Amino acid sequence: MHPILFRIPLPHTPLKLWWVLAAVAAIAAVYALIGLRRKDRATAISAFLVIVASAAAGFAFREMKLEAPNLPIYSYGVMLGLSLVVGWYLTLKLAEKDGLPKETMANCYVVTALAAILGARVLYIVTNLDEFRVNAHDPNSDVLVSSFFALRRGGLVAYGGFLGGLIGSWLYLARHRIRLMPWADVAVPSLASGLFITRIGCYLFGCDFGKRLPDTAPEVLQRLGTFPHWGTGMLDGGDGSPAFIKHLEAAGHGTPAAADLVKMNHSFPVHPTQIYESVVGLALLLLLLWQRKNQKFRGQIFFLFAFAYGYVRFIIEMLRDDSERGEFGTFDEHLFVPGALLLMAIAFAFGISLGIRNKQARTLARVLAFVPPVVAYLALHPASFSGVVQMHPSTSQWIGFLSAMVVSFFYAKFWETARKSPKLAMGLESLGDVKPAPEDGMPRKRRDDDEDEDDEEDDGEEVPPRVTKTSKKKAAAGAETEDEPRDGNADGDEPDDDDASSPPGTQGDDEKKAG
Repeated sequence: MHPILFRIPLPHTPLKLWWVLAAVAAIAAVYALIGLRRKDRATAISAFLVIVASAAAGFAFREMKLEAPNLPIYSYGVMLGLSLVVGWYLTLKLAEKDGLPKETMANCYVVTALAAILGARVLYIVTNLDEFRVNAHDPNSDVLVSSFFALRRGGLVAYGGFLGGLIGSWLYLARHRIRLMPWADVAVPSLASGLFITRIGCYLFGCDFGKRLPDTAPEVLQRLGTFPHWGTGMLDGGDGSPAFIKHLEAAGHGTPAAADLVKMNHSFPVHPTQIYESVVGLALLLLLLWQRKNQKFRGQIFFLFAFAYGYVRFIIEMLRDDSERGEFGTFDEHLFVPGALLLMAIAFAFGISLGIRNKQARTLARVLAFVPPVVAYLALHPASFSGVVQMHPSTSQWIGFLSAMVVSFFYAKFWETARKSPKLAMGLESLGDVKPAPEDGMPRKRRDDDEDEDDEEDDGEEVPPRVTKTSKKKAAAGAETEDEPRDGNADGDEPDDDDASSPPGTQGDDEKKAG
């Protein structure tokens, strides 16, 4: 493992933080000018906010400076930057395929990325506040605010980034009257690729490690899960990898077990949970790209990712041994874990499984979803009451479970909308930009000339509708079709392909005009 990839020699003159913030403000000023020139108020306002924030931070930390012979480039920071670059190209490519405005999506990606990093850092700080105190063992000691910005060494919680990015996207897109779900569908593949890349950075850094492996674990797994004792002074946080430090503290300084650790010069073999999550990220990326080929409604890709990652993260959290996500609540393990898996199995059966087109495969998947809770109960059920194990669910475990339950509900709701009106379900416009037309009951997009119609009404003169032979025929045809039964799947398993593939100028039987 290599927490520091390389070092950049520094000049003898100390580097001050406000220099970097001034550069950020200058770049934001260029974006503001471009936005004003193109009459893009959202871009101009966003850039102006960045300028104000940079100026405020520069003033607050104007005395902060870096004096060192070299600047270490941490592996986690490099992988985080790489994930943002890969996500940029992937998101914009998918957005272009879906017909979303490229420039708006590019700006939205920047806002989302910044909001995600901020959210991930805030959640980490909230759940690890003692780490930022002058004396970590004294809860009343002062907090070092300047350490909040030390991102190069890690210190981000994935679910904080997920929630922060979601809020940032919603706030930005609301100004452009674009639905959140179309953007979420093209953005979550970049989250999967980011999970794949950044977890490699976590592995190189040594954070987010798992519990000790049994002696019977495969040798290759033990090798992957062994973290070294780094040289003194490599990191500010301690003399060794996080796993080595925790095992040394658990053994107790001066004990024979601690002496064995120092002699081995590495930690005990643990679950390489970073590798587990990296593999999950790659699998989710492939799954999401495949699901896009059979997408039925906007938000389907986002809901699938949120459920799948929430489910897997809930399980992986049981193997984690670091304490950087916070813990809330105390429960009997043999009841809490099977109960949560059972609820997610029910949510899958009534929600996410609707996306499986083949009925036999869908039925099989629903049955298999109930196997994990049964296996978990049999494996965790104690032989006697005295053997009950207490568990403390982490913040990420709670968020993963709750998000999986919520998105399953909306998946089923949106699926029903797609069954009734495929075109509305796959629309890009904000719901505020669509209003029903009184003459046929079908939604139509607002137009600029609607203002002209409003002006005519303001004149106080009622304009009678034009009656033509064509309109009379349409009215007669509408009256005849009013009593006809509507088509559609009675079981609600999936939308009709005929409706979903009908050309823009036609409607399915369930959308015939009432006249």
